[in-house]
Amino acid sequence: MKKQIFSIWVENQAGVLSNVASLFGKTGLNIDSLAVGTTENSFVSRITIVTEGSEDLLTTVISKMNEITNLIKVKKITDDSSVLRELALIMVEAPLEKRQDIITIAEIFRAEVVDVGMRTMTLEISGGKDKIQAIEDLLKPFGIREIVRTGLIAIDRGHRFE
Repeated sequence: MKKQIFSIWVENQAGVLSNVASLFGKTGLNIDSLAVGTTENSFVSRITIVTEGSEDLLTTVISKMNEITNLIKVKKITDDSSVLRELALIMVEAPLEKRQDIITIAEIFRAEVVDVGMRTMTLEISGGKDKIQAIEDLLKPFGIREIVRTGLIAIDRGHRFE
Protein backbone atom coordinates (compact mmCIF):
# COMPACT_ATOMS: atom_id res chain seq x y z
CA MET A 1 0.00 0.00 0.00
CA LYS A 2 1.28 3.40 -0.94
CA LYS A 3 0.38 6.75 0.69
CA GLN A 4 -0.54 9.31 -1.97
CA ILE A 5 -1.41 12.99 -1.92
CA PHE A 6 -3.68 14.39 -4.63
CA SER A 7 -4.14 18.07 -5.43
CA ILE A 8 -7.40 18.53 -7.31
CA TRP A 9 -8.58 21.80 -8.87
CA VAL A 10 -12.33 21.98 -9.51
CA GLU A 11 -14.94 24.57 -10.35
CA ASN A 12 -16.15 26.19 -7.12
CA GLN A 13 -19.71 24.87 -7.27
CA ALA A 14 -22.07 23.05 -4.92
CA GLY A 15 -21.82 19.25 -5.02
CA VAL A 16 -18.39 19.01 -6.68
CA LEU A 17 -16.59 18.04 -3.45
CA SER A 18 -19.17 15.33 -2.85
CA ASN A 19 -18.62 13.95 -6.36
CA VAL A 20 -14.84 13.85 -5.89
CA ALA A 21 -14.97 12.30 -2.41
CA SER A 22 -17.49 9.63 -3.44
CA LEU A 23 -15.13 8.44 -6.20
CA PHE A 24 -12.60 7.44 -3.57
CA GLY A 25 -15.17 5.37 -1.68
CA LYS A 26 -16.47 3.75 -4.85
CA THR A 27 -12.91 2.84 -5.79
CA GLY A 28 -12.28 1.32 -2.34
CA LEU A 29 -9.91 4.03 -1.13
CA ASN A 30 -10.29 5.55 2.32
CA ILE A 31 -9.61 9.29 2.61
CA ASP A 32 -7.08 9.81 5.42
CA SER A 33 -7.16 13.60 5.14
CA LEU A 34 -9.18 16.12 3.13
CA ALA A 35 -8.77 19.89 2.93
CA VAL A 36 -10.57 22.23 0.54
CA GLY A 37 -10.68 25.94 -0.09
CA THR A 38 -10.90 28.53 -2.82
CA THR A 39 -7.77 29.47 -4.72
CA GLU A 40 -6.44 32.80 -5.95
CA ASN A 41 -9.36 32.52 -8.43
CA SER A 42 -12.69 32.58 -6.54
CA PHE A 43 -14.27 30.38 -9.23
CA VAL A 44 -11.78 27.57 -8.52
CA SER A 45 -11.45 25.38 -5.40
CA ARG A 46 -8.44 23.23 -4.58
CA ILE A 47 -8.97 19.93 -2.82
CA THR A 48 -6.07 18.15 -1.13
CA ILE A 49 -6.73 14.48 -0.43
CA VAL A 50 -4.40 12.03 1.31
CA THR A 51 -5.17 8.36 0.77
CA GLU A 52 -3.43 5.00 0.80
CA GLY A 53 -3.84 2.24 -1.73
CA SER A 54 -2.36 0.09 -4.42
CA GLU A 55 -1.00 1.70 -7.57
CA ASP A 56 -3.90 0.13 -9.52
CA LEU A 57 -6.53 1.72 -7.25
CA LEU A 58 -4.75 5.09 -7.39
CA THR A 59 -4.65 4.94 -11.19
CA THR A 60 -8.34 3.99 -11.28
CA VAL A 61 -9.39 6.92 -9.09
CA ILE A 62 -7.44 9.38 -11.27
CA SER A 63 -9.10 7.93 -14.38
CA LYS A 64 -12.56 8.28 -12.81
CA MET A 65 -11.79 11.84 -11.63
CA ASN A 66 -11.02 12.84 -15.20
CA GLU A 67 -14.68 12.04 -16.00
CA ILE A 68 -15.99 14.73 -13.61
CA THR A 69 -17.23 17.64 -15.72
CA ASN A 70 -16.26 20.26 -13.10
CA LEU A 71 -12.67 18.98 -12.84
CA ILE A 72 -10.00 21.44 -13.95
CA LYS A 73 -6.84 19.52 -13.07
CA VAL A 74 -5.61 16.67 -10.86
CA LYS A 75 -2.00 16.19 -9.80
CA LYS A 76 -0.13 13.72 -7.59
CA ILE A 77 1.94 15.58 -5.01
CA THR A 78 5.44 14.43 -4.10
CA ASP A 79 7.19 15.34 -0.85
CA ASP A 80 10.40 16.46 -2.51
CA SER A 81 8.81 18.93 -4.94
CA SER A 82 6.20 20.40 -2.58
CA VAL A 83 5.74 22.25 0.67
CA LEU A 84 3.43 20.23 2.94
CA ARG A 85 1.77 21.63 6.07
CA GLU A 86 -0.99 20.92 8.52
CA LEU A 87 -2.61 23.25 11.07
CA ALA A 88 -3.67 22.17 14.55
CA LEU A 89 -5.42 23.84 17.46
CA ILE A 90 -4.70 22.18 20.80
CA MET A 91 -6.62 23.07 23.96
CA VAL A 92 -4.69 22.02 27.05
CA GLU A 93 -5.36 22.14 30.80
CA ALA A 94 -3.41 25.15 32.09
CA PRO A 95 -3.54 25.85 35.81
CA LEU A 96 -1.67 29.04 36.72
CA GLU A 97 1.40 27.18 38.01
CA LYS A 98 1.81 25.28 34.67
CA ARG A 99 1.23 28.11 32.18
CA GLN A 100 4.86 29.12 31.81
CA ASP A 101 5.81 25.50 31.06
CA ILE A 102 3.17 25.40 28.31
CA ILE A 103 4.34 28.75 26.90
CA THR A 104 7.94 27.45 26.83
CA ILE A 105 6.85 24.38 24.84
CA ALA A 106 4.89 26.63 22.47
CA GLU A 107 7.94 28.83 21.89
CA ILE A 108 10.18 25.84 21.13
CA PHE A 109 7.74 24.67 18.45
CA ARG A 110 6.94 28.19 17.20
CA ALA A 111 3.32 27.68 18.20
CA GLU A 112 1.11 30.61 19.14
CA VAL A 113 -1.08 30.92 22.21
CA VAL A 114 -4.39 31.96 20.63
CA ASP A 115 -6.72 31.70 23.63
CA VAL A 116 -6.41 31.69 27.40
CA GLY A 117 -9.26 30.68 29.65
CA MET A 118 -9.55 30.36 33.42
CA ARG A 119 -8.24 26.76 33.30
CA THR A 120 -7.10 26.23 29.70
CA MET A 121 -4.82 27.53 26.97
CA THR A 122 -5.24 26.93 23.25
CA LEU A 123 -2.19 26.70 21.00
CA GLU A 124 -2.06 27.04 17.23
CA ILE A 125 0.70 25.20 15.39
CA SER A 126 1.48 24.54 11.76
CA GLY A 127 3.99 22.16 10.28
CA GLY A 128 4.51 18.58 9.29
CA LYS A 129 2.77 15.60 10.87
CA ASP A 130 5.83 14.75 12.99
CA LYS A 131 6.10 18.27 14.42
CA ILE A 132 2.44 18.34 15.39
CA GLN A 133 2.70 14.86 16.93
CA ALA A 134 5.78 15.90 18.92
CA ILE A 135 4.09 18.93 20.52
CA GLU A 136 1.00 16.84 21.21
CA ASP A 137 3.14 14.26 22.99
CA LEU A 138 4.77 16.96 25.15
CA LEU A 139 1.40 18.50 26.03
CA LYS A 140 -0.32 15.21 26.98
CA PRO A 141 0.97 15.24 30.58
CA PHE A 142 -0.76 18.60 31.12
CA GLY A 143 -4.10 17.14 29.99
CA ILE A 144 -5.25 17.76 26.43
CA ARG A 145 -8.91 18.72 26.33
CA GLU A 146 -9.35 18.90 22.58
CA ILE A 147 -7.42 18.80 19.29
CA VAL A 148 -8.58 19.98 15.89
CA ARG A 149 -6.42 19.33 12.80
CA THR A 150 -6.95 20.62 9.28
CA GLY A 151 -5.46 17.76 7.36
CA LEU A 152 -2.59 18.17 4.97
CA ILE A 153 -2.34 20.99 2.45
CA ALA A 154 0.36 21.22 -0.19
CA ILE A 155 1.79 23.58 -2.79
CA ASP A 156 4.56 23.13 -5.33
CA ARG A 157 7.96 24.53 -4.45
CA GLY A 158 9.02 27.60 -6.38
CA HIS A 159 11.74 27.21 -8.96
CA ARG A 160 15.12 27.76 -7.33
CA PHE A 161 16.75 29.35 -10.35
CA GLU A 162 14.62 31.25 -12.83
